[in-house]
Amino acid sequence: MCKEYAEAPLYEGGIMGNVDQRIQQRFDNHAERVYSPAYVLQNLTPNNKYAFSCWVKINGVDSALIRARFSTNNSTFKCVGTVLAKSGCWSFLKGGFVPDSSSTFGVLFFQSFDESSIEISVTGSSLQPFTPQQWKMHQDDGIRRERKRMVIVHVSDAGGQRVPGAIVTVQQISKDFPFGSAIAKTIIGNLPYQNWFVKRFNAAVFENELKWYATEPDPGKLNYSLADQMLSFTRANKIITRGHNIFWEDPIYTPAWVRNLSSDDLKTAVNSRIQSLMCKYKEEFIHWDVSNEMLHFDFYEQRLGPNASLDFFHTAQASDPQATLFMNDFNVIETCDDGNSTVDTYVSRLKEFKKGGAILEGIGLEGHFTTPNLPLMRAVLDKLATLNLPIWLTEIDISKKLDQETQAIYLEDVLREGFSHPSVNGIMLWTALHPNGCYQMCLTDNNLRNLPAGNVVDQLLQEWETGVVTGQTDDHGAYIFNGFLGEYMVSVQYENKTANSTLSLCRGDETKHLTIQL
Repeated sequence: MCKEYAEAPLYEGGIMGNVDQRIQQRFDNHAERVYSPAYVLQNLTPNNKYAFSCWVKINGVDSALIRARFSTNNSTFKCVGTVLAKSGCWSFLKGGFVPDSSSTFGVLFFQSFDESSIEISVTGSSLQPFTPQQWKMHQDDGIRRERKRMVIVHVSDAGGQRVPGAIVTVQQISKDFPFGSAIAKTIIGNLPYQNWFVKRFNAAVFENELKWYATEPDPGKLNYSLADQMLSFTRANKIITRGHNIFWEDPIYTPAWVRNLSSDDLKTAVNSRIQSLMCKYKEEFIHWDVSNEMLHFDFYEQRLGPNASLDFFHTAQASDPQATLFMNDFNVIETCDDGNSTVDTYVSRLKEFKKGGAILEGIGLEGHFTTPNLPLMRAVLDKLATLNLPIWLTEIDISKKLDQETQAIYLEDVLREGFSHPSVNGIMLWTALHPNGCYQMCLTDNNLRNLPAGNVVDQLLQEWETGVVTGQTDDHGAYIFNGFLGEYMVSVQYENKTANSTLSLCRGDETKHLTIQL
């Protein structure tokens, strides 16, 4: 939203609130065209997390994609936030950065993505530092508020009298929050792998087996056998499953025979693809990634016109009205250096679809990270959350360029950030196991022995469940506990009497009350 007047800076400006660090003049730095304003940042603390925000206005063009960049004393350049700025009104930029161990000084500056010469005005700037401990405290508080709920179990006798001293046992039997992983055909008939997966996850997505090149490698020769077997596995184990994907805009992953079709034949083929896939699996998948990675690629729109993806959404909605239709793309939360997939680019494209009448109800963020920038990730999630649509982290992993211990550290950072954010409704890992490893990151070796990333996942799964808790009712015949959202069995024992009940714990601000009568 572009406003006539900028709002006051967050955190009262933070460390920018009482120090004038702005550079007014234009200057050149390592051939980078840098325009005023810019800020000199001194005495930065390595590994602290710095949340940055400001209001931006431009002159010279109607609108432009602006990024804030951070140049350190070791000459590295990092994008720390972006905004689609406009002329004549103020737009809000929010992001942040984490100085590395050698960065105690830097310059924060602004430029257009195409580095064109436009006038950029900035006001209401704020830079707020957080220690790692403060950041984690905020995450833990978010988890407590969003993923848990207070419960009071009231125990009474048949006459309605309170029963102090009763033994109450509470056991969580399922989790409300979907946390899962990609699977591949390697899980078919592999009982050890299946048992390992079911023990940990309540959600799944097929890595490649639903993609067009897998289900129809040659025209008219449909083969859903692998997907059927994988769906039988998830269905038998009460695991919800995402549909990934109907179309992939990257021509490299479009079947060769499809790439060679005429426009008319391509229209026929895509309609047949949607009808075949979605009629066969109607009401089976909770989500569908309709046109994968459309911010980066546009094969179908080049061939069928600018409304091709919009038509896909319309047809998919008509074919399976109960499924939630998602956009899904990369480099939205991973970085802001990719001009194709900044947060405002994502929002603009989503709004275009909504304006065109598409029932687009889900925000899919892949999350293929190298070095996570958690302040940026949080800022992007905050901005997307204003759309009031469910957000899923759909393909989380850490680059194999990093060693396994570093992968595990960064994975924990990303998972804690996602789980603690109130608008994230589910997390999927991109860790399908193959004989030759995984796409980027594995949780286990081929013998299902945990790698460091697997240890992190197991640790967090244990941390984010209530498990079994036992206690006694107090003088008021009440037992209080704070439980993670999900389904519970509650047992009460007093003298020679027992009673059992179930409890569904879903999101809510109020304390949940359960009355059990002996």
